[in-house]
Amino acid sequence: MAARKRKKKKRTSKTKMLLCLMVEIIVVLVLLVIIGWDYGVEDWLKEVTTPVVKELDVGGVNSSHVVLMSANGGKVIGEINGEEQIYPASLTKIMTVIVAIEELDDLEEKIMLDADIFPELYAGDATQAGFQAGEAVRAIDLLYGAILPSGAECCIGLADAIAGSEDAFVELMNKKAQKIGMENTHFCDTTGLHDPNHYSTAYDMAVLLKYAIRNDTFREIIETPRHSTGVTNIHPDGITYYSTMFKNLNDPTVTEGKILGGKTGYTNEAGLCLASFAEIGGREYILVTAGAPGNTGEPLHVQDAVTIYNRLGEAAQALTDKNA
Repeated sequence: MAARKRKKKKRTSKTKMLLCLMVEIIVVLVLLVIIGWDYGVEDWLKEVTTPVVKELDVGGVNSSHVVLMSANGGKVIGEINGEEQIYPASLTKIMTVIVAIEELDDLEEKIMLDADIFPELYAGDATQAGFQAGEAVRAIDLLYGAILPSGAECCIGLADAIAGSEDAFVELMNKKAQKIGMENTHFCDTTGLHDPNHYSTAYDMAVLLKYAIRNDTFREIIETPRHSTGVTNIHPDGITYYSTMFKNLNDPTVTEGKILGGKTGYTNEAGLCLASFAEIGGREYILVTAGAPGNTGEPLHVQDAVTIYNRLGEAAQALTDKNA
């Protein structure tokens, strides 16, 4: 009798151990999926259940440098000269803004724009959002001002307030670039004004946008077509400004999806640049283009994005139809 009880107790103990082991395995698998979501697990799961475009011809556009990347796994599915050096122009402000967001404790903090900011910007014909010397502006309005109208004064105002100087802030930008895997990038300023030592690649800028849109605040900013600021000591009605990308995009709808947001850039040396992202067929993609001619008066960088996203949507639809 005692022997039977011991055997029964032993079997019960083994059963409990097996159940605990199964629970532990399930927990580990769930954690692996959660942790790996941004490293391609989502794409893999979707690929198992639905077909996915693995490669796309991105040729025949105006831009000399192109990278089309999965926003989740980071897989490049189309590129032209993606690893060659480019001048990023105002795409630089993506890094300026994401670093500022991560460094700021209070987005409602008022930041005073020093008069020393403006002479160099005027001399360099830098794009500005419309703020003036001595104006006290909320940090969140400067963040919107840096991305939407590409305001250079917003970038330097943020840099001075956060790091004490633009040079000190640029050190933070370069550290962040190395940390997230931008191996062929070096920043000299916060605005993207031309400097021979201020360079990147289309691939690195795609890596940057992939990182930045995982931040909810950054994503909300770059997806916004227009923004009205709060009241300031100089603008009692605030300022309303508009996204330079959405202004040139009559309809964000593309085949099987929609362009969600983006940041434009231009200098004579860089040509027209655009870092954008879109949802196509239920998946998000990042597209960086650079080197489109800027002397035609046409937004060729935006046209290139529409062309490539439409092409991607058509390829996705063809795969779906084939597997239907």
